[in-house]
Amino acid sequence: MNQTELQFVTFANLIMLTIVPYVLAAQGTMLGGRTGIFNVAQEGMMLVGASVGFLGSYLSGSVAVGILLAIISGGLFGLALAYFTTSLKMNQFVVGLAIFFFCIGLASLLYKVVIGVTLAPPLVPTLKAVPIPGLSRIPIVGQILFNQNWLVYFSVLLSAALYYFLYQTRAGLELRAVGEQPKAADSLGVSVSRMRYVTTIVGGMLIGLAGAYLPLIYTGTFTDGMVKGRGWLAIALTFFGGWSPHLIFFGALFFAGVEVLAFGMQVGGGGIPYQFLLMLPYLATILVMMFAFRRVRAPAALGQNYDREKRTLA
Repeated sequence: MNQTELQFVTFANLIMLTIVPYVLAAQGTMLGGRTGIFNVAQEGMMLVGASVGFLGSYLSGSVAVGILLAIISGGLFGLALAYFTTSLKMNQFVVGLAIFFFCIGLASLLYKVVIGVTLAPPLVPTLKAVPIPGLSRIPIVGQILFNQNWLVYFSVLLSAALYYFLYQTRAGLELRAVGEQPKAADSLGVSVSRMRYVTTIVGGMLIGLAGAYLPLIYTGTFTDGMVKGRGWLAIALTFFGGWSPHLIFFGALFFAGVEVLAFGMQVGGGGIPYQFLLMLPYLATILVMMFAFRRVRAPAALGQNYDREKRTLA
């Protein structure tokens, strides 16, 4: 392998590692949004997932335990969002912001209660690559696609599975109907409330897992600012992907590519102010969304509560 090929493989490998939190958080956002629940608490939920995932791994000595606890924490906040918006009919945006601020404080509090203030933060083992026998030996492609940790494989398979579920199954059709015409779906016997509860909880679990990925892959430890706006970018990615799993995945490749490029430019120097490089992913997001919003059509009932008694949107 020559130098150019080595640089390409390294760059592509970093992109594959970086797409995971974007894919998981955006697919979780998409699931709830497809039934009308607009979650804006991703940043906070991911931070709690990172904190709980790290602490669970540190205290138990098992990465699997940390991941499981992060998934549960995300599901609980998804349940809270569903309860306040679906059962109590509260404003989705207000509830989402409240959960966001609560999670930001909770994540830091949990870490300080368990770990305290230390000069050197404790570390946990990070997930290792799991080469797929045979396929990982394929030149270049094998090293990029088939020599990753299992969460990379999971994010790819998840996107494919969600696409099949939404567009090839009756349950997926019912799910999309709830987000487009909840009144019509209700009249056909589809439980709008149950569908919203399920998708918001599952979406929250994916968002929590996205947060746990950061300390268990990137750093091996937890810091308050480690999410770095990825939760907000996941919302933009969901719109950019047109609320479709396959387009969200390809959009995540772009977002991850910009992040990796900005990091590489920062490491390489070149006289470019690092503040500009830090804002590069967000600048790219704004530019992309200027064009994406012209063609994107969000679910018709997105952000609107459904009152079954009135048979209308509240």
